[in-house]
Amino acid sequence: MNRLRLLWDSLRSSLWFLPTLLVLGAVLLALFVIGAEPWFDSNKFEEKWPRLLGAGAAGARTMLSVIAGSIITVAGVGFSIMIVALTLASSQYTPRVLRNFMRDKGNQSVLGVFLGVFAYCLVVLRTIHGGDEGAFVPSFAVFVAVVLAFVAIGFFIFFIHHIASALQASSIIEAAARETIHAIDRMFPTELVQAASPGLAARTPTADQQWQGMAARHTGYIQSVDSDALLRLAREWNVIIRMELGVGEFVVEGAPLVSIAGKASPADETELELNGAYSIASHRTTVQDVGYGVRQIVDIALKGLSPGINDTTTAVNCVDYLIAILARLAPRQIETPFRLHEGQLYAIARGATFRSLLDEAFHQIRQNAEGNVAVLVRLLEGLNIIAGFAHDDERRQALQLHSDLVLETAERSVSSPHDRAAIQRVSRRLMPTTRGPGEGDR
Repeated sequence: MNRLRLLWDSLRSSLWFLPTLLVLGAVLLALFVIGAEPWFDSNKFEEKWPRLLGAGAAGARTMLSVIAGSIITVAGVGFSIMIVALTLASSQYTPRVLRNFMRDKGNQSVLGVFLGVFAYCLVVLRTIHGGDEGAFVPSFAVFVAVVLAFVAIGFFIFFIHHIASALQASSIIEAAARETIHAIDRMFPTELVQAASPGLAARTPTADQQWQGMAARHTGYIQSVDSDALLRLAREWNVIIRMELGVGEFVVEGAPLVSIAGKASPADETELELNGAYSIASHRTTVQDVGYGVRQIVDIALKGLSPGINDTTTAVNCVDYLIAILARLAPRQIETPFRLHEGQLYAIARGATFRSLLDEAFHQIRQNAEGNVAVLVRLLEGLNIIAGFAHDDERRQALQLHSDLVLETAERSVSSPHDRAAIQRVSRRLMPTTRGPGEGDR
């Protein structure tokens, strides 16, 4: 299932998949309309609507040639605009948002419609014959070509508007946040259960457990891990499998990918099967990697806070959407690292935690926001909002730690006493919400 999801994610992130489908659809439409020409009484329709269907062979060829030539020219212009948009987004925000532009259905649809209309005109143009013998002019197919040309004009108008909207910082941030929230809903669908599993520590491997490393067969980022496959292999071999690297981490060929305990002499087949549970590629995705979505937004915020750009509003927008992501994650049950079957430990997973994602979201922004009162205040307010969704003491303590760090940064970097006092007032108003039970939390 994970491999199918990754394959689908790769296909919909490409600029060729949807346009190819639309081109094939246009070719099939052309063949159908041409084949259906004998079903219509062309003379009757030409007499009734001579200006629409009354073109001869030469006129039909000229019209289709003009449409095809114009559409392919516009497609080239649209492709150039798309490349410029990708370049601007990469330089002004972060290169990691390029995949979001490539997977945008609007961009793919516009390119596919242009190429589809061009292919339609070529197929119809090939079937037109003139002369006294064997003359054939598919009038209805030519009329459909004119209709498709106007449809393509509408798509081009939409494309200009869509690119102008998509290049706005708020649109880019919102798209990354929406994809990340979808990943959270898919990966962590259940609410947090505070009660710990009884006897879990007793099932944890001892310190003197003998572990044997299994090397990675490829170099790249771990995009996904089939946990069910690892658990199945562990049960078949009656061993404990421990993940050495989690989703989103970089692995080098030959470095330990997993370790196993309980198997005397691991064979090449064992290593190959374990590697088969991993999907490793040259880039990260949000299929199983929530941290990658967070990373994209953090990178945009860091660009906004850089001295060369100094865009506080964009940084605050990034903090707003990071708040929404962490608020969605705060009440969710993140999977325990221990994988059990009938009470017996078989696998030890490695993955993101609430604390790690909280650190990923706010540490670098806080470090780069020294002296920026607006960002520091929004960080404090956001931590308070997240705390309203967190019902676990450990998570609330992590939020409290970040609040203390923001205050320490403000005390050290904000020179104006008035601004420091404003931040302290915000802190005093928010701190009671981030304290755990028994510390004034009501």
